[in-house]
Amino acid sequence: MTFVENSFRGNDEKTLYYTGLPNAELLFLIHATVHSYLKPIRNKAALTTFQELILSLIKIRLNLPFTDLVYRFDISVSTASRIFRKTINVLAVCFSNLIVWPDRDVLLSTQPHYFSPSFKRVTVIIDCFEIYVEGSESLLANAESWSQYKHNKTIKVLVGITGQGTISFLSKAWGGRTSDKHIEENSGFLDHIIPGDVVLADRGFLIKDSLDSIGASLNIPAFTKGVNQLHPMDIEETRKLANVRIHVERVIGGLKNKFKILIGTLPVEMLHCNNSGDSFIDEILTTCGALHNLCPAIT
Repeated sequence: MTFVENSFRGNDEKTLYYTGLPNAELLFLIHATVHSYLKPIRNKAALTTFQELILSLIKIRLNLPFTDLVYRFDISVSTASRIFRKTINVLAVCFSNLIVWPDRDVLLSTQPHYFSPSFKRVTVIIDCFEIYVEGSESLLANAESWSQYKHNKTIKVLVGITGQGTISFLSKAWGGRTSDKHIEENSGFLDHIIPGDVVLADRGFLIKDSLDSIGASLNIPAFTKGVNQLHPMDIEETRKLANVRIHVERVIGGLKNKFKILIGTLPVEMLHCNNSGDSFIDEILTTCGALHNLCPAIT
């Protein structure tokens, strides 16, 4: 029995491969947290709540097709799909509070050495990443998801990280044609910003006015368009900024590497919203972000 509890107990290598979690102890802690909320789907080949958790973690970790999971767990495709949706919903609800905007005093007092002194007031580093999605029968939906950057249909997500490499903000999924500026101004990100904050971003984030109105500031690389040569001070400042901004790129890369579902092509039904306005992909993103924050930071 490959996916029973005893096969994972004390087996950190197997845990890491199938779930992305660094050790079995953390896996069992997560199971203990969600166990009472996972009511097994009753059928002739009912899985335990632990197996339901493993199935769902395997799906986001390796992005295996449901047909593969059917053979691994000896269940039907419809049962595997229902288990996955139910379990991700529970994980997103139980662990969403792990994606938290830290207290300013704690944040600034624990900034890593490469933030000081040039970026000691930095509160968050932001960037957007995109995930491919299937086409829709709706022409409007296809138009809204068309990404000029990827030349394909995508969803776009705004992510913010702290200097320590933890995810402090993760937006809902937006259509790929949505501008970075629009997402930043309409995703709830600005609700976390207070006067004196410094936000690090790429040139594409044209949000200086939004931050200025709050009393915060934006730090982006110097613009080179129409400029023959940057001033030496601008070159040095841009170099330092790039060395800091690379950490958000590492986090996004690490997130996609750990959870392969984020680099696949998402079926269009994952984008349908429930009564609260959340889509299933929003729950997957929350789960992936929360599990990332439970793992050792990417440095």
